[in-house]
Amino acid sequence: MKNPLDPRHTKRQKIIDDLFRVEFHSQRIQPKAQKIYSLKKNIDSQIQKSAPRFPIEKINRIDLAILRLAVYELLYEKKEPPKVIIDEAIELAKEYGGETSSAFINGALGFIVTLQKG
Repeated sequence: MKNPLDPRHTKRQKIIDDLFRVEFHSQRIQPKAQKIYSLKKNIDSQIQKSAPRFPIEKINRIDLAILRLAVYELLYEKKEPPKVIIDEAIELAKEYGGETSSAFINGALGFIVTLQKG
């Protein structure tokens, strides 16, 4: 498990929280979450391609928030290597998601990275 004091992990936790809450309530969210949310249609399209058996509306909302953040970091921000982004997403899934969340997120993000290479 990541060090809870790791500032990058803490920032990601707050973004996941914003992305999760904005699904249910109209509210202010931090700038990075706003960027992700403004690209939601494109990001969700990538998620749908990576997990075609799971329609976006059927994906657990916390898993979807984690995926949206990771896809944004992989495809738009590109500040860290894909392996780092995927590992962090898996850690967040273990921390916030259900029993199968980390495997689902790992598979979806692995598919997206493979598409980007190909």
